[in-house]
Amino acid sequence: MTRALPLLACLLASACYTPRGAFVWGDAYRGPGTSGEYVIVAGDLLQVTVFQQEANSARVRVRADGRVSLPLLNDQLAAGKTPAAFAAEVQQKLRPFINNPLVTVSLEEPRPLTVSVVGEVVRAGTHPLEAGAGVLQALAAAGGLSEFAHRDGIFVLRTVAGSATTTRIRFTWDQLSRAEGRVGQFTLMASDVVVVE
Repeated sequence: MTRALPLLACLLASACYTPRGAFVWGDAYRGPGTSGEYVIVAGDLLQVTVFQQEANSARVRVRADGRVSLPLLNDQLAAGKTPAAFAAEVQQKLRPFINNPLVTVSLEEPRPLTVSVVGEVVRAGTHPLEAGAGVLQALAAAGGLSEFAHRDGIFVLRTVAGSATTTRIRFTWDQLSRAEGRVGQFTLMASDVVVVE
C-alpha cells in the first residue's frame, strides 16, 4: 500500500506525464534542422550554378515532392538537405558528363515558413514564422501554453520530403527555455506540426 501512494500522488498531481507513442528526444534527434544551417524545403527558389557551364546551370523552384529538374540530371531530391550538401550531391552526379564540375547552390527566395501548432496552446492554428525559427517561437506565436498543457509533452511531428515516415521529436518547456545544445539549434521546417499535449 505504501508503494502505491507515491504513484497515486504523482498521477493526481499530473507531475508524471507519460506521452503516447514512440518519440525521440530533441537533444538526441540527428535529422534535418538540427545543425543551425538552412535546410531546403518545398517552395524554395534555388540558383544552381555549374561554374563555366551556363547551359547546365538553372534557377529552379523546389516542387511539392521536394525535387527540382536540372539539365543533364532531370529530377533530383533537394528538400531536406542543406544547400552545401545538395551542391555536393549534384557535383558528384555531374562527373560522368562534365570534367571536374564545380557546383554552388544558393537560396534566392525561401518559402515563407508557416507551422501548425495544435493541442494545449492559447491559439491553435497555422502561424507564420521567420525562417530559422524554433519551437519556442512557434509556441509564442500560438499565445503560449494553456493552463492544461503538460510542460514536458511538447512534440514536433516531422515528415521529411521523400520519406513516408513521421518522426515525433519530444521537448520539455525547460529544455526550450534554456535553449542549450541541440535543442537550441533545432529549427522548424515548413511541413512540421507542433503538438502540445
